[in-house]
Amino acid sequence: MDSDIGSFAKLQLLPIQVKTTLDIKDDLLIRAKKLAKRTGRPLRAVVEESLRRTLAQAEDQTAYALTNVSFGDAGADDPLESLTWQDLRNEIYGEPDSR
Repeated sequence: MDSDIGSFAKLQLLPIQVKTTLDIKDDLLIRAKKLAKRTGRPLRAVVEESLRRTLAQAEDQTAYALTNVSFGDAGADDPLESLTWQDLRNEIYGEPDSR
């Protein structure tokens, strides 16, 4: 009986293959089939490899970081902080000082 339990446990460790249906554009499918035929591999292998590469590439990409183009002293007071919205608008558009 112990051997049956061991066999069952071993079966549970096997990878599970799942079948699914995907809609693939005709031109892309034709290209994939041609590649599979040319390389002597099944279409499934070509699709899996492409998916693995795409996922690996997406994981490797780092987030885009903006270049720091700020100026002035980081600890200095903000001269615009005390302005009202209207004063700030006047400052931006160069309208005469109405204060």
